[in-house]
Amino acid sequence: MQISVVDARDLPEAWFLCLRQALTQGREYTIDRGSYVGHRRKELDFIVLQVKHPGRRPLVPDVPQGVPPPSSMEYVENYLQYLLTSFKADREQYTYGEDLEPQIPEVIRIYREDGHNTNQGFMAIGSRDSLNLSDPPCLRGIDTRVANGKLHFIVYFRSWDLWAGLPSNLAGIQLLKEYMAGEIGVEDGEIVALSKGLHLYDYAWELAKTAARLEEG
Repeated sequence: MQISVVDARDLPEAWFLCLRQALTQGREYTIDRGSYVGHRRKELDFIVLQVKHPGRRPLVPDVPQGVPPPSSMEYVENYLQYLLTSFKADREQYTYGEDLEPQIPEVIRIYREDGHNTNQGFMAIGSRDSLNLSDPPCLRGIDTRVANGKLHFIVYFRSWDLWAGLPSNLAGIQLLKEYMAGEIGVEDGEIVALSKGLHLYDYAWELAKTAARLEEG
């Protein structure tokens, strides 16, 4: 497996750099099971994405004229309820908030009452039964670290849509981190995101080339 390492200043740059990586180095294949069966993907084997200043605004990327934006802050703010609360709309098999809602206050309590030097502030998403779902959760865990007076997040996605998923997911996760940092009483820190399935669906390839400023061919 090829391990891709991307260092970014902020969330928009992270998206831009990941687009270029996926387009130039991604493995192309046809999907056998999961979302968009029969379509093609360009996918990185494994990526480690470090975002040094994820709180820098804007949180969502800007795109060239004529390219539909992959996300918006209005969408992200609505998406945030799926991280903070157990709200689930009809026909939804799961939400991340179902698992995160009871864990968020406990992680805050651990750091406030027991101190910062611990490795136990991991918030898990999904269960052994998740494998039986037709579309299991993509985000599987948010690990936390308080170091040098800052709260850092380490997140893992088993599968991750790069075009629209990454910018919305990371912006929402960043807002969650800012909230938790304020409750703990520390500053906002970095995001490190890992995935063995960061991909672009074929419908987004041409859009991604334009957004990443890659010439045809």
